[in-house]
Amino acid sequence: MKLKEYKYKINGTKFSVKIGDVVDNEVHVEVNGVPYTVELDKAPANKTTVSQPVKSPMKAPRTETGEKIIATPKAAPAAGYVVKAPLPGTLMSFTVKEGDVVADGATVCIIEAMKMENDIHAGKGGTVKKILVNAGDAVPQDGDIMIIE
Repeated sequence: MKLKEYKYKINGTKFSVKIGDVVDNEVHVEVNGVPYTVELDKAPANKTTVSQPVKSPMKAPRTETGEKIIATPKAAPAAGYVVKAPLPGTLMSFTVKEGDVVADGATVCIIEAMKMENDIHAGKGGTVKKILVNAGDAVPQDGDIMIIE
């Protein structure tokens, strides 16, 4: 199957997207080398749904050249306790949102590192003031994740 290649730049990040032929309402797509199966709805023609990637369910976003995109905080940490990544990995999900009250030691997010999911805990109780990264971002060791006041 021949894939058609398109180049996109989203928020300053380059993506290489390869799209295959539609076969039985499914299209095989590769985004920066990660394969996906896209199932097309029969009506209306504008809607599409994306299944889980063929490889791993969550991969860090990569640039066109294959470099991992490292999360950069949305804002410089203000006053308060900063939750930091104890190890480098991919931020899989958050268990809290901005404005939530958390107890000291509560799980606030999950980081995948070396195919292991690691619970990240609040080092202090308080209110989640700001979440500095997004789910799916690659975070470096000691990278800022969120601020708790």
